[in-house]
Amino acid sequence: MPSAAPFHFTLEGRSGAARAGHFSTPHGRIRTPAFMPVGTHGAVKALTPEQVRATGTEILLSNTYHLALRPGEGLVEKLGGLHAFMRWERPILTDSGGFQVFSLPNKEISDRGVKFKNEVNGQAMDLTPERSIEIQNALAADIIMAFDECTPFPASKKQVQTGVRRTLEWLDRCITAHRHGERQALFGIVQGGVDLDLRTSCAQSVTAFDLPGYAIGGVSVGEGHELLCKVTAHTAPLLPARKPRYLMGVGMPEDIVAAIGYGIDMFDCVIPTRYARSASVFTMRGRIRLTNRRYRRDAYPIDPSCDCMACAGGFTRAYLHHLFAANEVLSAILCSAHNLHFYQRLVREAREAILVDSFAAWRQEFLEGYGS
Repeated sequence: MPSAAPFHFTLEGRSGAARAGHFSTPHGRIRTPAFMPVGTHGAVKALTPEQVRATGTEILLSNTYHLALRPGEGLVEKLGGLHAFMRWERPILTDSGGFQVFSLPNKEISDRGVKFKNEVNGQAMDLTPERSIEIQNALAADIIMAFDECTPFPASKKQVQTGVRRTLEWLDRCITAHRHGERQALFGIVQGGVDLDLRTSCAQSVTAFDLPGYAIGGVSVGEGHELLCKVTAHTAPLLPARKPRYLMGVGMPEDIVAAIGYGIDMFDCVIPTRYARSASVFTMRGRIRLTNRRYRRDAYPIDPSCDCMACAGGFTRAYLHHLFAANEVLSAILCSAHNLHFYQRLVREAREAILVDSFAAWRQEFLEGYGS
């Protein structure tokens, strides 16, 4: 399947294995390394689109499974597609829905797809490769993901082998079902658990299809930092250098920094906004929890080196501590904006270091400060 004209990845610089570039889409360019905030239901929790843009975000992720359940992809399509529906004019990626379905209890997995109960109304439903692509075609995101089987951790050798086989068979069916290759880039996904031989064979088979981009799935599912790094360091070089590489669901700062060093270009995770709603915020000196009593009288901003709407706006740790104690929604707004700004700052600084071939020095400086 040849890459469609609107989608083109350009490498601008390297520093070791780390890469800086940009990926062109019909809704604009994405500078890489890139972090994608998650708007599961078509919205980033607690923030308006304008507030998300102000963090430096260039691309969002939305969820196929949840949007199909509510409000339904047909309504989104009728109202102009996901960009118009959620008032986001920049690029959007939709995942396949597979991860959410495989996380459900009492699902039935077969070579055909997955049967499960609709968590909204209890009706029996099927999600197949064809159905996932049908939904994503209707949502009209710039980047869509192939339907794959995400095996849990730990898993038996047989489970992982079955997952790889289905992932490859389902990718072929996704490609056949995809109707909008000229305006939607379909990415294939490499599975294989922590088995490096299976990762190799899966990567070879997935990249045999000439797709606009490729992803590494099945990590950040409980295997821990060391195994995540081992799998990513092994798999990333197996993916074509001239296409974007996406590490799915990875969101701790130390994991992102490590993966950039292995040659990963794109990331997504719910961590920045989920942690923000429970008072956990990221700073260049590490993560802090604002509900801790030590911040009750703290007159400093979350991070004095940050220029997000919370820090530059003069909101103190003491004020945010009070907002959480009072259960005020402004606490989630300000901390979500800060955390997303921190993540965009992280990948922007990594990109700048790559472009001047000083990524290793930047990484060491960041990790020493962040872990202090």
